[in-house]
Amino acid sequence: MSRTLSLSAPAAAGSGLIAACLAATWLIWGSTYLAIKWALVSFPPFFQMGSRFVVAGVLLAAWARWRGAAWPDRSQWFSAAVLGLLMIGGGYGATAVAQTTISSGLVVAFIAVAPALVTLMHMPYGARPSRLEAAGIALGLVGVLALTQGQGFAASLPGLLAMCVACLAWALGTVWSVRGLPGGRALTLASGAMGYASQMLAGGLMLLAVSATMGETPQWPPDARALASWVYLVVAGSLIGFSAYMVLVQRTSPALAASYAFVNPVIGLLLGVTLGGEFVSRGEWIAAGVIAAGVVLILLAKRTPR
Repeated sequence: MSRTLSLSAPAAAGSGLIAACLAATWLIWGSTYLAIKWALVSFPPFFQMGSRFVVAGVLLAAWARWRGAAWPDRSQWFSAAVLGLLMIGGGYGATAVAQTTISSGLVVAFIAVAPALVTLMHMPYGARPSRLEAAGIALGLVGVLALTQGQGFAASLPGLLAMCVACLAWALGTVWSVRGLPGGRALTLASGAMGYASQMLAGGLMLLAVSATMGETPQWPPDARALASWVYLVVAGSLIGFSAYMVLVQRTSPALAASYAFVNPVIGLLLGVTLGGEFVSRGEWIAAGVIAAGVVLILLAKRTPR
């Protein structure tokens, strides 16, 4: 009896952690895009993203050190810099830039194409998509093409280009975090929370450097709702949401880690329309639905034994 309990307890704890991480990426991430838009009132895009991840990284690193974690070595800092540049610098930085001209709902709908890009980027490593995955990729790309023809993206070419950069950088960072660099060098972060903290610090400092170079100046004193949104992004979006995603990438299948992509658009669009006062046309709703359907096909294909 005691042996059974000792073996099942870690499994139950692991299952509980995965469930909590899924809830974080599904529900919290879907709400962060409207918070980004509200925070932009007082915090420019690169400064907003850089400052939130630096603060979150410092807090997480301090907690990890208090728990006895070792400080990253040179190789682990290199990995944190590469992945931080892609996933935080490119992914989050470009997303914030896009939201200066495009509604939060449409931005999160566009981001749902990321699992299709991740699947495509695994191909150079010998992974070939099945027919169902190929159908999902094609459907997702058709949905994105339709979404870009709507009035939201059609009115802002810079916003559209920023979203393309964001999705490509995020997908590449996700693939390289598992596969390593093309030359064969593995990208290994420090263990546990310290690894996520180092990635946040590296990416956040890069964004702050870009912010300083561009001469961004935050509003002071900040708007009350903008400040509350920034705090929410630090705690919920960075400390909880981003860490949860990295846990899923490292401990679960790519399909499960990417499952946020068909939940976030629904939450993001609903919050944008109801709380953000945004307008989404019928065609854009349909395009978002097509993208979500493509993601579902990709996930179903990855769960089906070949």
